[in-house]
Amino acid sequence: MAYNDSVGAAVQLENFEVVGQRAESKNYKVENSITATKTNTPLLDVPQSISIVSEEQIKDQQMLSLGDVVRYVPGITAIQGENNRDQIVFRGNSTSADFFIDGVRDDVQYYRDLYNLTRVEVLRGPNAMIFGRGAGGGLINRVTKQAGFIPLREFTFQVGSFGDLRATIDLNQPLSSQAAVRLNTMHEDSDSFRDFVGLHRSAVNPTLTFAPSAQTKLTLGYEHLHDTRTADRGVTSFQGRPVGVPINTYYGNPSDSHVRATVDLLSATFEHQAGELTLRNHTLFGGYDRGYQNYVPGAVNAAQTQVTLTAYNNATKRENLFNQTDLTTTITTGEIKHTLLGGVELGRQWTDNFRNTGYFNNSATSLLVPYDNPLITTPVTFRQSATDADNHLDTTVAAVYVQDQVDFSKQWQAIAGLRFDAFGLDYHNNRDGSSLSRDDNLVSPRAGLIFKPVANASLYASYSVSYLPSSGDQFSSLTVITQQVEPEKFTNCEVGAKWDLTPKFSLTSAVYQLDRTNTRSTDPTDSTRIIQTGSTRTDGFEFGVNGSVTADWSVAGGYAYQDAFIHSATTAAAAGAQVAQVPHHNFSLWNKYQFTRKLGAGVGVIYRSRMFAGVDNTVTLPDYMRVDAAVYYAFNRQWRLQANVENLGSTRYFINADSNTNISPGSSRAVHVMLRAFF
Repeated sequence: MAYNDSVGAAVQLENFEVVGQRAESKNYKVENSITATKTNTPLLDVPQSISIVSEEQIKDQQMLSLGDVVRYVPGITAIQGENNRDQIVFRGNSTSADFFIDGVRDDVQYYRDLYNLTRVEVLRGPNAMIFGRGAGGGLINRVTKQAGFIPLREFTFQVGSFGDLRATIDLNQPLSSQAAVRLNTMHEDSDSFRDFVGLHRSAVNPTLTFAPSAQTKLTLGYEHLHDTRTADRGVTSFQGRPVGVPINTYYGNPSDSHVRATVDLLSATFEHQAGELTLRNHTLFGGYDRGYQNYVPGAVNAAQTQVTLTAYNNATKRENLFNQTDLTTTITTGEIKHTLLGGVELGRQWTDNFRNTGYFNNSATSLLVPYDNPLITTPVTFRQSATDADNHLDTTVAAVYVQDQVDFSKQWQAIAGLRFDAFGLDYHNNRDGSSLSRDDNLVSPRAGLIFKPVANASLYASYSVSYLPSSGDQFSSLTVITQQVEPEKFTNCEVGAKWDLTPKFSLTSAVYQLDRTNTRSTDPTDSTRIIQTGSTRTDGFEFGVNGSVTADWSVAGGYAYQDAFIHSATTAAAAGAQVAQVPHHNFSLWNKYQFTRKLGAGVGVIYRSRMFAGVDNTVTLPDYMRVDAAVYYAFNRQWRLQANVENLGSTRYFINADSNTNISPGSSRAVHVMLRAFF
């Protein structure tokens, strides 16, 4: 019995080619997903926008981070996240918490690696019916490699520009017809085009699969990741644009700036099928210890001779424990088929937050540094200021959900679901001993209608709602004001089309309107009061391509138009302002062509129109176009060499920001060479 690397579906061997002892997908296109519906559903029959970045595409482009992944996904952008975490804007809504691993919440702020993934699934629009609170604009789910029943030995070694050095190992070994083990490991030591900036990370991920019968499977997994790097907040701005200093200019003291994350994930999944009934229970425990200390560039003075510099550090420890139990079955009544899902999720999270402010020469919280030379060695003392966090938060969730996928005929399908979350938060301030709490009952529906004029095409309309509790997505604090605030609400209406031109090539498109309401605003009659009348709206269109146009030509990418704006005034901006970090136009297209059995090449184009660094719309990141390229050569079935060139034309551009004065330049031309071995 053989299983897919995802959760529980049998391997479709006709989609794979055996290379030596390795089963390797020949195509970027993934046909089915469990993530969006918790049932094994063709993407053609899912009424929402989904992009799946396959393991093969990840390797072809030498992607190393989620920021790399989303460059070729329409409708979302990766933002700076203070250069210490993954942070994504989905349809105008920024989040540092809507990340999942094998369908379970993985919400701590850190950089995730791709070494142990079989694919990355990017879902757009509210997804609370399946995933719970948050996920208002969308989410990212990482699908990990699991022990399977095909022997595999894969090694990669990568070197490149700016001291790039990375190696990975992927070993899979059946122990018997019922048991298999797999080990994925990674180690990287790399510098950067930015002066004094580097990273060191390593990870190990063993998994065990035990399948005593064709109906039962148990999967166990453990991952340990350690990541350290230089904290880097980018460059500042002047007169509405990023400053004109060299892109490698560093602000502050790099020897005193650091980011660290240690992550331990322990998972267990049990699956059993009895006739038409399938039971799946998944438990994930996560232990997270992360922190950073950084120097933050501020405003440039009017004479353009000095820059304000501040400093602080922040630490978070969190433990997550989640358990999901799903029951699925199919029922046929006449010509109508129902795929029914019922589930329960229980979870608890314990979080400790601690922050210090940096005092230069143990006295001042800011320092003026030269515009042209902002490096410093000034002594800094880090201690708590009057408002720095020192708290503990305990959150609990108990959720039930039901869903029905209905096949009325070959042409008409529908999906409807409802989820109820009882979400509670208890907050304790260690500084003054005070405690606050809040409980929310969240009801999240989804509904979709699908029409298939032909078997390989679908038209759909969908509606979904998500909520974000007042504590925010990271539980940084709870105050007497936010304790009274209702959850923010995300409502998405979407119509779209999907067309599998061939079994290996698909086109997708969608038009949507996403409203975020219940955001905080200042009472116009009393500036000391907060009221919930603020709202944002994103109107958008997306078009995507994915798969093999011919046997030798593979493509991935798309185009997105977004208009994300403040619909009614919030505490951050007036009505009409554009939402930060959301370009109106974004286009990307990756092409790989296999000229011969041994030689292939790839070229990618990324275009992003201008966007604002902050919601005050005073600093603009200019538009840019970047070209990437690659060449591939297979010596034989066991050895392959590839070279990827990032930013072939060495275009000067600014990729994203965290604020008006924290702007990240894009890399100059960089070459990365990878040797891959299969045994």
